[in-house]
Amino acid sequence: MSGEGGGQNGRNADQAGADDGQETDDGADGVDVAKDPQRPYTLAIDIGGTGLKASVLDANGAMVADRVRVATSYPLPPAGDQGMVAVLAKLVSALPEADRVSAGFPGMVRHGHVLSAPHFVTESGPGSPVDPKLAKAWARFDLAGGLADAIGKPTRVANDADVQGLAVVGGTGLELVVTLGTGFGTAIFLDGNLLPHLEIAHQPFRKGETYNDQLGERTRKDIGDHRWNRRVRKAAAQLDQLLFYDHLYLGGGNARRVVRDDLGDLLERTTVVDNSAGILGGIKLWTGDHLGL
Repeated sequence: MSGEGGGQNGRNADQAGADDGQETDDGADGVDVAKDPQRPYTLAIDIGGTGLKASVLDANGAMVADRVRVATSYPLPPAGDQGMVAVLAKLVSALPEADRVSAGFPGMVRHGHVLSAPHFVTESGPGSPVDPKLAKAWARFDLAGGLADAIGKPTRVANDADVQGLAVVGGTGLELVVTLGTGFGTAIFLDGNLLPHLEIAHQPFRKGETYNDQLGERTRKDIGDHRWNRRVRKAAAQLDQLLFYDHLYLGGGNARRVVRDDLGDLLERTTVVDNSAGILGGIKLWTGDHLGL
């Protein structure tokens, strides 16, 4: 899922960060700004259903500047004066100039083009009715090209769970990354290499509803953390039966709500990861032999 064009002027953790997903945010990433940054610089953008975040990373993945963030507004078309590209270009304008751009997007992306944008085709955000005009505007939109033109740097775009996974996987065996936030995201890696993205979120899970329906933020608020945790355990077990993963990483803003003891026999193969990975994975879009890009 990569696109390039031509201006803008992993850590693993046992405790997840507090933002993205539903995007409750105290403004901190838990990552120190680099004291002796090394080129090339990567502008890393994390596009969320309720928040848009960005920072600049040096060659070692350390932040060059504090992260910037704005709330996601709706309706949000891809282009135009009030569109996503314009909003992101304005957001990152105060950051140090980077050499390249990476962006994680909550939907299916292939070669930098958006194939699905479930949050952004809606009238007022997740759970609201789909606007046919927005659906048409987002269909196969060249987000990588749009950002490259607006920011003036080569740009690569991938699914946001894929980007988060790049920051946290160990690089051995079949590893599954699940992000729990506004929606439900997944990424799959084999020996550290990103595999083509699968929209598991929108596949049937239970009671005629999808993983996204049953495990997204709106549902968590409706049913409470206890019942939601039972569903997380069921989803992890069901995906294990599908993929036979060697390790599972739980990230996103709601990962901090996961009760580890509820994972049962999956606990020893599961790591809860810091939500800063949504930014930190950006540099790795430019490294490795990833089939998913």
